[in-house]
Amino acid sequence: MLRIATVNVNGIRAAHNKTRGQSSGLSEWLAEREADVVTLQEVRAPDAIVREILDGSGYHVVHTEAAAKGRAGVAVLSRTEPTAHRVGNGDTFFDDSGRWIESDITLADGSTLTAVSAYVHSGEAGTPRQEEKYRFLEQMTVRLAEIRATGAHAVVTGDLNVGHTERDIKNWKANQKKAGFLPEERAYFDRFFDELGWVDVHRSVAGDVDGPYTWWSMRGQAFDTDTGWRIDYQIATPELAATAREATVDRAESWAERWSDHAPLVVDYDL
Repeated sequence: MLRIATVNVNGIRAAHNKTRGQSSGLSEWLAEREADVVTLQEVRAPDAIVREILDGSGYHVVHTEAAAKGRAGVAVLSRTEPTAHRVGNGDTFFDDSGRWIESDITLADGSTLTAVSAYVHSGEAGTPRQEEKYRFLEQMTVRLAEIRATGAHAVVTGDLNVGHTERDIKNWKANQKKAGFLPEERAYFDRFFDELGWVDVHRSVAGDVDGPYTWWSMRGQAFDTDTGWRIDYQIATPELAATAREATVDRAESWAERWSDHAPLVVDYDL
């Protein structure tokens, strides 16, 4: 079995320092889950601090921080040492944005898994921030095609900040004109799945149901009423996706026990 987990930590220092009992939230979760590969988004810390926090976790770490301090940052953690890693999705404009990192990992059967941690912009309709988001999604389309062409197993994970269908947002009708559920954004995901042949593993395993959601606002009663968004994904090549056996959202038992505004998405592959 190959266990892959992804989570937007909403600041690795805060997630590490959030206590549950006598253990830090993130560190306890990592130890409990025993995933083979873990991807993190919105790390928001210098590389030295990231490695200090993860020291002793049993993982090899590849990480890229954003040039803008306190913003973005993505990482891939793996039990086995990567054979290579790459920063950026191919558009040099995003190379220092802390939004895309790839790690090549050798699996038990000798094949290669390319694991990607991606953090797509949240965007804001009708602003330059939204145009930058579209530019990133456009280049993501290019990079997905390139990765497929290698023939290796691959999984693109992370906070992609788009709800693909009405099933992915609790109050989708009220959000049709907001970033994260705009028709232009959702069309990119149609291309990922229908044109390029990638598979939304969580949706494939969960079926045609509402959610399961992975993000809830920290404000109000969103978490308690499960008024969430499914914006954290594992998008896999078809051969890898076909081996997925279980997909779980590690939703905290209560608002007080959350160590991020996102919940980890964990998928077990029979590989």
